[in-house]
Amino acid sequence: MSLSQSNRGENFPVASRLVRAAHRPLIGAFYDFARTADDIADSTLLSTAQKLSMLAQLEEALVSPPRGDHGAVVQRLRDRLEQSELSPRHALDLLQAFKIDVLKSRYADWSDLMAYCSLSAMPVGRFVLEVHGECRSTWAASDAICAALQLINHLQDMKADYCRLDRVYLPVELLSQQGARVEDLGASSSSRELLAVLKDVAQRVRLLLRSGASLPLEVSDQRLALEIQVIISLAQKLASELLTADPLVRPPRLSRVRSVFIGSAGIGRHLVRKIKPGSGFGLEA
Repeated sequence: MSLSQSNRGENFPVASRLVRAAHRPLIGAFYDFARTADDIADSTLLSTAQKLSMLAQLEEALVSPPRGDHGAVVQRLRDRLEQSELSPRHALDLLQAFKIDVLKSRYADWSDLMAYCSLSAMPVGRFVLEVHGECRSTWAASDAICAALQLINHLQDMKADYCRLDRVYLPVELLSQQGARVEDLGASSSSRELLAVLKDVAQRVRLLLRSGASLPLEVSDQRLALEIQVIISLAQKLASELLTADPLVRPPRLSRVRSVFIGSAGIGRHLVRKIKPGSGFGLEA
């Protein structure tokens, strides 16, 4: 699972300077907690039993006095949540996803994968919206965007996930429909059949991004709206490149310079939409 580029060179910013300074410590504490759980679930040195035990300790620490190796990380999140009068429900949902990562390595179909994303990705967006006091009506668009971001990360990292962890997020049904095999993920380049699956998933990602494209206009906090627009713009570009790229050869990545350029252009489109509501969402074809 991947959440942001803030500390690990990944795709999407979380709590950049666009977000109000008052909100950044809580979002940062949530991020650190998620990264800690992610490291446990993705470890190649821990057994399944050890991973589940450590994740259970994190879960217990969210609702009772923290202890153990990661007590400081949990305590920081608990303190921030209490100060903001927020519950740990979104962090608890994420922990369920990390447990799934430990126990499950294949997804039967698209619905199965989306059910996973409802725990692994959607709570992140919901948490950020809740921190900003946004209406729950924004969750639907946010869920679509967060699922798309998760899938982009899956496509970029699919070879590493398979080779390191024997974990495959491409639905078995889609692989079967195109005549592709799970073992194709270990090759130096994608087969024609696997490329067809990747194109299918990339198209679905674009549809999710379209479904959530109204989110910057739905939120009331305008700085958050700009942050979301930057994320959507970066995701649109990566999804477009994934339509023609072979992630087994070279997963598409955006340099810092390209990210700034694309994000700035996205902000410009958002401001135009604010001034001229009928101008459309600026989505790539």
